[in-house]
Amino acid sequence: MTNDSTAPGGAIDYIAVENSERFRGLKRSHRSFVFPMAAFFLIWYFVYVLLAGWAPDVMAQKVWGDITVGLLLGLGQFVTTFAITMSYVAFANRRLDPVAGEIRHDLEKQEASA
Repeated sequence: MTNDSTAPGGAIDYIAVENSERFRGLKRSHRSFVFPMAAFFLIWYFVYVLLAGWAPDVMAQKVWGDITVGLLLGLGQFVTTFAITMSYVAFANRRLDPVAGEIRHDLEKQEASA
């Protein structure tokens, strides 16, 4: 990070850091994962709720023994939650954390020299 993020008096200008291209790119990368995943999960969740409310016959269909479509879809909600969480952790480790670490390192270096 250049010294354009240093405010008068040697203090760090956090507004300049927030407006920097690297920080904006970090926010863009974060949103590129979070917004589509959130939309996907909300649609999937509401489809499940709507089916439970307006298609109980579909949800009550037996698949195997006492296992129904509704039960499988309900368990699928948990599986989806864990899958999205694991995907986000992998994404953050690969794409977000390195950039955030660089920004933090530069800020710590500026703070130490101030």
